[in-house]
Amino acid sequence: MKSRIDRLLCDSDHAARLIRNGQTVACGGFVGAAHPEALTAAIERRFKSGDGPENLTLVYGAGQGDGKSRGLNHLAHEGLVRRVIGGHWGLVPGLGQMAISGKIEAYNFPQGVICQLFRDIAAGRPGCITHVGLGTFIDPESRGGRLNAATAKELVSRIELDGRTWLFYRAFSIDVGLIRATAADPFGNLIMDEEAVIGEVLPIAQAAHNCGGKVIAQVRRLLDRPAPPHQVRVPGTLVDQIVVSEEADHQQTFAESLNPSYFSSRPGNIAQHEFHSERLPAGVRRIIASRACDELLAGAVANLGIGMPEGVALIAAERQMLDQITLTVESGPIGGIPAGGLSFGASAWPEAIIDQPAQFDFYDGGGLDYAALGAAQVDQHGNVNVSKFHDRVAGVGGFVNISQNARRVVFCGALTSGGLDVEIVDSQLRIIREGSIRKFVDQVEQVSFSGDVAARSGRDILFVTERAVFELTTKGLRLTEVAPGIDVQTQILNLMDFLPIIGEVRPMAASCFQ
Repeated sequence: MKSRIDRLLCDSDHAARLIRNGQTVACGGFVGAAHPEALTAAIERRFKSGDGPENLTLVYGAGQGDGKSRGLNHLAHEGLVRRVIGGHWGLVPGLGQMAISGKIEAYNFPQGVICQLFRDIAAGRPGCITHVGLGTFIDPESRGGRLNAATAKELVSRIELDGRTWLFYRAFSIDVGLIRATAADPFGNLIMDEEAVIGEVLPIAQAAHNCGGKVIAQVRRLLDRPAPPHQVRVPGTLVDQIVVSEEADHQQTFAESLNPSYFSSRPGNIAQHEFHSERLPAGVRRIIASRACDELLAGAVANLGIGMPEGVALIAAERQMLDQITLTVESGPIGGIPAGGLSFGASAWPEAIIDQPAQFDFYDGGGLDYAALGAAQVDQHGNVNVSKFHDRVAGVGGFVNISQNARRVVFCGALTSGGLDVEIVDSQLRIIREGSIRKFVDQVEQVSFSGDVAARSGRDILFVTERAVFELTTKGLRLTEVAPGIDVQTQILNLMDFLPIIGEVRPMAASCFQ
């Protein structure tokens, strides 16, 4: 008699043939971590052979791709998908172009909402009720998260409960769940002991199973004996097929084949171990990171966005603060040092790794003391855009959950971009070449962060640039600090599309310019 695992095993091409035209497919992963690359690649091979599947609805939370050909980029073909409900679009430019051109129905919802919605679907609830997204382009009073005119169906609405306004994200049936784990035991139980993140593997599996669909799992290897029960992330009773992938299709992240620090306890002092030779050079990024780090207090639980805010961790290390704060990533790691680039989502030497929906529960409830996030566009009302720029869709990812709920938010970004060059001479900031693109505009192209909602919440919201600091008030942005050596009128106000509130202005901290 065959064991359960023998009945579950198949190759990736067979697994891809199980997906039928018009089905709804949910896919797990975070950038490249825990993404089932062998499965999405097999779906692409099948489609290119002319054998379908066609007109799929794709649902995913975190961005899954390398900006080129891997991850969900495998599914970016006309006819393969007809509708996409995604959290972050920037790493899947093919899908983004299909959305911009109206070739698919396209929605952009908060990453945290989508991964929590998987749990609601699994539980048979009508949908996800949350405050996350109010006042943004996801609010049905704006666009309802729809990215083009071809997207007509309303999937989010406003409701009133106990005198408060909430957003209701509707549930839908999931036919296929694509997930990844490190190994499967003889019962088909899945463990993730070498994955950088857990993600939302269990909610996806439960949702697909309870909707009468199929759960297809990719693993690196098979175990000879049953896994310890506490290590099982997805029980084998939920799994329909298991594919043992080739090594090339099971990198830990899209940047690294295997980095043991992503699932190991830290050796000794983390600041000394990780940052003994890394230091931010003088310039725009160091100034901004230094000033943003001034807002990071001992004992804080923090989240740092990708890009400019990543520098805050380096400054915190220089100040020997890393053992006094807890850095977290929305994908689930708690503690340690968040990785960047195509390893974003992982953390080196984390203290714990929880599943992604639980991390967003913590974030949405106000658990974050501090968040440093990027800001591509800012307007006079304190609205921020990080999600859409002309003919490019980046998507919000976890930005809405984090920015709307952290107790203190520091938006990090230069006053201008596109060629900006500066130098520091005698602790004075000098602009060598001004950027060609204004970032403080009259009206943002898309509201990813609502200044009005945030101002009424009473939270601390700052906008830190290399030459000025602004704070959010109920009347708009107020200029509070100016870098030494900078002329307020010609080098700040003349480069903004609106006039901020100007009261008592003090110099930015001298430590930022040393």
